[in-house]
Amino acid sequence: MTTTASPSVAPHGPTGTRRAALPRVPRVPHRAGFWITAVAFLVMMAFNTVPTPLYSLYAARDHFPTIIVTVVFAAYSVGVMIALYLVGHISDRVGRRRMILSAVVLETVSAVLFLVWSTTPGLIVARLVAGFGIGMLTAAATAHLADLRRITHPAATVGFAATIAGVANMGGLAIGPLVGGAFAEWADAPLVTPFVVFLAALVAIGFAYAFVPETVVKNAAPSAYRPQKVRVPAESRSTYWAAGIGAFAAFAITGLFGSIAPTFLAQMLHEPDHLLAGVVAFSVFGAAAASQLVFARMAARPQLVLGVSAMVTGLLVLGAADVFVSAAAFVIGGVIAGAGVGLVFRGALATAGTLAIDGNRSEVTSGIFLLAFAGMTIPPLLVGAALLVLPLVPVFGGFVVLVLALIAWAGPRMIRTTA
Repeated sequence: MTTTASPSVAPHGPTGTRRAALPRVPRVPHRAGFWITAVAFLVMMAFNTVPTPLYSLYAARDHFPTIIVTVVFAAYSVGVMIALYLVGHISDRVGRRRMILSAVVLETVSAVLFLVWSTTPGLIVARLVAGFGIGMLTAAATAHLADLRRITHPAATVGFAATIAGVANMGGLAIGPLVGGAFAEWADAPLVTPFVVFLAALVAIGFAYAFVPETVVKNAAPSAYRPQKVRVPAESRSTYWAAGIGAFAAFAITGLFGSIAPTFLAQMLHEPDHLLAGVVAFSVFGAAAASQLVFARMAARPQLVLGVSAMVTGLLVLGAADVFVSAAAFVIGGVIAGAGVGLVFRGALATAGTLAIDGNRSEVTSGIFLLAFAGMTIPPLLVGAALLVLPLVPVFGGFVVLVLALIAWAGPRMIRTTA
């Protein structure tokens, strides 16, 4: 660790703000800061999926129906959307470190809430707080990784930083259920131990990240605050809505496996093993992260074709699992669909990005993110509500048909407009 100060005037950063003199405080080198930021990003994302295999334990303890599981899960997505709209864009002005450290504090508060207020209202509040923290984190951490990479490798493109950000994001989401499933299966206090472990991890990464250099300094005369604008380009609404619906459909799959997949395994497939539930969720999220890495060098159009095809194939296999009551088909379908999710979401962002004009990229992409998290929220809630009056088999089949219809409409339109 070294004591450093930025030069009084530095080149414009990626966001167009100028870096100015910083107080002399202990800081790690920028190269080390890059990896500390990536680990912090991964740990916080993992924390947010660690409850996935634990929901069935809460349901059994408190005797609540599946709709409550989906409400608790949806609270996270709602928190993310609120944060994206209110503060997800302001790290360009207030600094990356301030936003990310604030996110660490919120995730820590969420972990404490899981420990001290584990009734249903407490779970909802804990997930809402955690979601708000992730909404603050994602854009700021992605931008900080790009800033730090540019400082250590001035001639490099943003590709490496974007890849690491994607791996930290989806990789963390994949690791969380695996850890939660292991604790649920083998820990003496499965509703306590995971959150104690993550509470310690969050405190540790918060301490380490506090020494990462800032890459943005507030302007001397900051502009007035306003929420993130969301814009649908009037001249290309059909293409934009195709990208948004594609993102909605992709995140609907992650919402299903992040919330009620363990219920499906236990009730329909008679597989109550909590570790298996964690492994299934890990496999789906891991496939989404791996597909982005494996096919990163593929051109955008064939990558999107592959993603849409994988989503359709995976959903058909999930439908077969529903009809024939097959655990193997459920896992295989989830993994194939998950691989498609990673590619389709990347394609949706790329498609929307091509529609941005006159510096309105953030306004255009914000709408895609909001639609994506709506997909993570609304379909699982509908599934949970339907299970109050209908058996699991037709409800799950209805979900598959709905998402298939959405991607069948959006996919071809995205592909036609992708170079």
